[in-house]
Amino acid sequence: MATPVVTKTAWKLQEIVAHASNVSSLVLGKASGRLLATGGDDCRVNLWSINKPNCIMSLTGHTSPVESVRLNTPEELIVAGSQSGSIRVWDLEAAKILRTLMGHKANICSLDFHPYGEFVASGSQDTNIKLWDIRRKGCVFRYRGHSQAVRCLRFSPDGKWLASAADDHTVKLWDLTAGKMMSEFPGHTGPVNVVEFHPNEYLLASGSSDRTIRFWDLEKFQVVSCIEGEPGPVRSVLFNPDGCCLYSGCQDSLRVYGWEPERCFDVVLVNWGKVADLAICNDQLIGVAFSQSNVSSYVVDLTRVTRTGTVAQDPVQDSRNLTQQLPNPSIPLRRIYERPSTTCSKPQRVKHNSESERRSPSSEEEREERESQAEIQNAEDYNEIFQPKNSISRTPPRRSEPFPAPPEDDTATAKEASKPSPPMDVQVPVPNLEVPSRPPVITPTPAPKSEPAIIPATRNEPIGLKASDFLPAVKIPQQAELVDEDAMSQIRKGHDTMCVVLTSRHKNLDTVRAVWTTGDIKTSVDSAVAINDLSVVVDLLNIVNQKASLWKLDLCTTVLPQIEKLLQSKYESYVQTGCTSLKLILQRFLPLITDILAAPPSVGVDISREERLHKCRLCYKQLKSISGLVKTKSSLSGRHGSAFRELHLLMASLD
Repeated sequence: MATPVVTKTAWKLQEIVAHASNVSSLVLGKASGRLLATGGDDCRVNLWSINKPNCIMSLTGHTSPVESVRLNTPEELIVAGSQSGSIRVWDLEAAKILRTLMGHKANICSLDFHPYGEFVASGSQDTNIKLWDIRRKGCVFRYRGHSQAVRCLRFSPDGKWLASAADDHTVKLWDLTAGKMMSEFPGHTGPVNVVEFHPNEYLLASGSSDRTIRFWDLEKFQVVSCIEGEPGPVRSVLFNPDGCCLYSGCQDSLRVYGWEPERCFDVVLVNWGKVADLAICNDQLIGVAFSQSNVSSYVVDLTRVTRTGTVAQDPVQDSRNLTQQLPNPSIPLRRIYERPSTTCSKPQRVKHNSESERRSPSSEEEREERESQAEIQNAEDYNEIFQPKNSISRTPPRRSEPFPAPPEDDTATAKEASKPSPPMDVQVPVPNLEVPSRPPVITPTPAPKSEPAIIPATRNEPIGLKASDFLPAVKIPQQAELVDEDAMSQIRKGHDTMCVVLTSRHKNLDTVRAVWTTGDIKTSVDSAVAINDLSVVVDLLNIVNQKASLWKLDLCTTVLPQIEKLLQSKYESYVQTGCTSLKLILQRFLPLITDILAAPPSVGVDISREERLHKCRLCYKQLKSISGLVKTKSSLSGRHGSAFRELHLLMASLD
């Protein structure tokens, strides 16, 4: 039988359930294009081989959702940052935790490995960028300059610079040796989500929620060109390995761009949704996207994609393009990076590190490292991919063959260069909510040593500060009292960060209040949940709990998942609010839910009854999920223990 001719340009490779809860981050290994790392709300980092269904390895140790992950170039190390601000580095070949890095005061939004030295850069919701020496488990330098969350970090190919993109609409370039900002690139009118260095030339690309991609000359420090009209926010871009073009992952397509002049070479329809990362292997582009707990992978055959302006389907357009080409396209317009001759060379360490935070590991960090594990789930795939470090070469089968396309032709994924995709992914600014509620919570419970005390709103924890939190964590053999001026100087160091925290929370509460004034309680709660800020949810629930008549079955379906998070919090105010809300729901709605579910099916069509039945089923499922947690905590002593025991008795009818 003759082999069918494959005519597909793009196709979906597979879809897997990557985590027990929502996936919050993922990254592809850029060297192979075959290794995938995912981070989830279940606080785990899972490793996968693209196009294989089973998890290779599961990394545990984080105690809050994993917000950012990154693989190093040889794909031997992985770094993961959590919602609490902690960072962990694992050695994949040795299958063990390598380092725990503490110091950020908020969510870790971005990470990157230095291409040659043993350094990691991290960007956070606290607006700081930190450079870590993972050999010594210390912060080499802290870079300040952004006023909002740092969403993306990339080292230059020669390892001398670091580019950062942030929600403050700016891109900044940092000199690692000098330890200062080289240049700032303004121009974007929305949050900047991604930056990428050209693989050879002094050129930087940035993608923003304002639906533009800008190219920056790193010799003249000015904009080269700007591509406008993207269908939605730009989240993922990738240069071709030879630097001939830039790929942009849109909501429903892959777009191929040139920048001198700016133009679109090709558009390939790919229904991958919000593609989160791109990689290239064997002349195939791999794209991955996540939705809830699922991760999907897609393939685009680059041999069927136009990647330069020298080939065009329209002769008239072709002649126009050729007039704009360089006499010799192989000669770059800009300076080329000078890479080290060997990967053993390390970047020069910063000498004037007045802001250095290097310190000896605390017992708390050592305990966390002991509790962090790398669990091998699939020994066969693990041995195939991660050979011993003393191996002569790492050339496992995952690098060899391209992914085969399905034999059937599918016109829905065919290449279409002339028809731009309709805008499908419009990013609406998240409303900032404020309920007429209490002032910021000051909890008397001190934060654990391993967690910083300054906590921005998006970290989903209340703010609790004391003067000692700003002082260096150094054991002084002889207790000496600090002079007032010195103590105030230490406290002022956290002032800017605290202002960012309080400003963010104020905006969030303003948004909730705007919805609240309309009288739609359900929409108010939905908006608070959408902000992903538990402190706002707590404030809102404290208002709603005071008036039981505000509660409806609709409200329960939205609030119950948030209650489960509150009951697991280490902050008393959160647990107390969660217990109060759950008790109210159980007393008012549990008898109704059980009665409706136990009733015989109705005859005929009753839409309102069907909707009520659906809500009851959803609430019952959520309550069953919470019941195990309540049962576990009912054995606690103290005030919370008695509250959980009461809840456990109220939930007895669920069994």
